[in-house]
Amino acid sequence: MNEADNIHLPAALPRNLLVVCGATASGKTRLGVALARGYGGEIISVDSRQVYRGLDIGSGKDLAEYETPDGAIPYHLIDISSPQQVYSLWNYLQDFDAAFADITARGRLPVVVGGTGLYLEAVLRGYEVPQEPADEGLRAELMRQSPEQLEGRLRQLAPERYRNLDTSGGKRRLVRALEVALAEARAGTLGAATVRAELRPLVLTIRWDRAVLRQRVATRLDERLAAGLVEEVQKLLDAGIPIERLDQLGMEFRHVGHYLLGDTTREQMRTDLLQAIGQLVKRQDTYFRGMERRGTPMHWLDGDDLATALAIVDESMPG
Repeated sequence: MNEADNIHLPAALPRNLLVVCGATASGKTRLGVALARGYGGEIISVDSRQVYRGLDIGSGKDLAEYETPDGAIPYHLIDISSPQQVYSLWNYLQDFDAAFADITARGRLPVVVGGTGLYLEAVLRGYEVPQEPADEGLRAELMRQSPEQLEGRLRQLAPERYRNLDTSGGKRRLVRALEVALAEARAGTLGAATVRAELRPLVLTIRWDRAVLRQRVATRLDERLAAGLVEEVQKLLDAGIPIERLDQLGMEFRHVGHYLLGDTTREQMRTDLLQAIGQLVKRQDTYFRGMERRGTPMHWLDGDDLATALAIVDESMPG
């Protein structure tokens, strides 16, 4: 492993992108930061919610983990959008390209860290996503359909998008996902690949025994509640963000938001939230395995094993 202060990436390096991915609570950030520290890297978050300001505890930004004995590891695509705004996959791809170009231009190694599989696969496979303005007529038509009808259409039209979607987020999330899928189909870009940047990635994917990961999820949830998750959601409500928007921002904000509105008890909120996160973990695992079947080479790590990760990276990035 090279010292971060001495690293400068030559143009001919066989890998120009390091990826650390895995399910929630798998230890991605800790491992990604350790690798960035050792290889002169900067983190690019691949998380559809960490882009929003004010969603710190609920989205698991864990910014303290970016501090190392050598100083803070720079990070990108965190806290770049207001939670009132809808930040799309199209937005993410534009911002990723800019961050990647900036990091590599300075001779640093981009280290992608996160668990949003759709965003990651779009980056690695060069997906072209249309910037589609809202079609109010189409949206009204879709809103008249039942959730079951919407899920069926989305599953048929864009099965991978459906599998990566948190369908417990209500009809609006289903409608938006279907709007994008229909736009891609009209543009002929559904699942299409295009060359946006020359990426030579090395992908490390963390996996845990299911029982161990369930315990890690429960422990992390309790830590977040103790750290002020409820208070964080209350601040969002106080700032004028409606419960409908919290529903769209993810399960933590949805369940805690409804608790704060008196729709459930704190104990039931925790129980429901723990179950929802467990379902998300299963979907994330399924998605990453699907990525491998669809042609993304992955190196699977049993736990957040730094020693094994270092050995894999050293072999793939000699010198």
